[in-house]
Amino acid sequence: MLSTQKEFPKRFRLLILLASFPAQLLLAQEFSSRPPANASSAAAGAPGSPAAALRDAISAACSQSEQAFASFLTARNADSFAHLTPSARVALMKRFVLLNQPGKPSLLPNPSGRPTVRCQIPAGAAELQIGGAEIADNLAFLPVEVRNAADTDGNSTVRVKMGLVRENDNWKLLSVGLLLLDLPALAFEWDAAEMDSTERAAVDAVKKIAEGVETYRHTYARLPDSLAKLAPPKIGAAANPDAAGLLDAELASGVRNGYRFRYVISGASALGAPAKYEIAATPEIYGRTGRRSFFRDLSGGLHGADRQGAVGSEVDAPVE
Repeated sequence: MLSTQKEFPKRFRLLILLASFPAQLLLAQEFSSRPPANASSAAAGAPGSPAAALRDAISAACSQSEQAFASFLTARNADSFAHLTPSARVALMKRFVLLNQPGKPSLLPNPSGRPTVRCQIPAGAAELQIGGAEIADNLAFLPVEVRNAADTDGNSTVRVKMGLVRENDNWKLLSVGLLLLDLPALAFEWDAAEMDSTERAAVDAVKKIAEGVETYRHTYARLPDSLAKLAPPKIGAAANPDAAGLLDAELASGVRNGYRFRYVISGASALGAPAKYEIAATPEIYGRTGRRSFFRDLSGGLHGADRQGAVGSEVDAPVE
């Protein structure tokens, strides 16, 4: 959902990390020393210019096209991007456009000739206007204004300068503000920052699964055989015992937001109120998508502990 005008600037979570990375880290990037072939065209968004590259990178981030976005990363960053968790790759692209959903990018006419990308989602749109490039040898820095398209007063505007580096005759993303886009170095920081939220989301998902199971039991007088039974029915079909519509398709598949979920019926029967079950949630990649494993016991108690990625149990500490 598109953020409100008041909250919109706060969505640029990448900027939160600025204070943690000194500008000297720019020396860690590897780039060609060849200067741009035509520096005068670089400010106008001409093909092959830094503005054109940034425009296309923002468009790829808007649509959450991983392959297209990776093409605007340095070779070192592109390799690290490919090894990030799926949720981390999406999270990175979201931070470029401040939207939580994939959008449809389009270019808006601008009398000044400055590229302006509009990223449209059902709930609204963000607009990103790219200013003229400051070019020094193989480095280019471009101011970008990001705003909520519905904000006519400009209260939501975020201003940031993005850096690009010329690598093998192509312009690649280098920095956002003062923050070097050094994915190998940032991956650890992001994992640590994301783990807390993914663990909380896993707890919420376990509770959501339990609610779905109980609703299924009340409706059909038995427990579902699997999480798949709680998935949405086909378009146009009514909810039924094989597709009860009690969980979204992603959670019903047993994998969401860096966690895997296991639902097991305990005992020989799934019939009636006495039937019992367990639900377990374990990180997909231990130490990156989460550390704690979560376990809902037969009595409905929820537990959590660092199990090194293994399934938890009822002896683990209670979780509120």
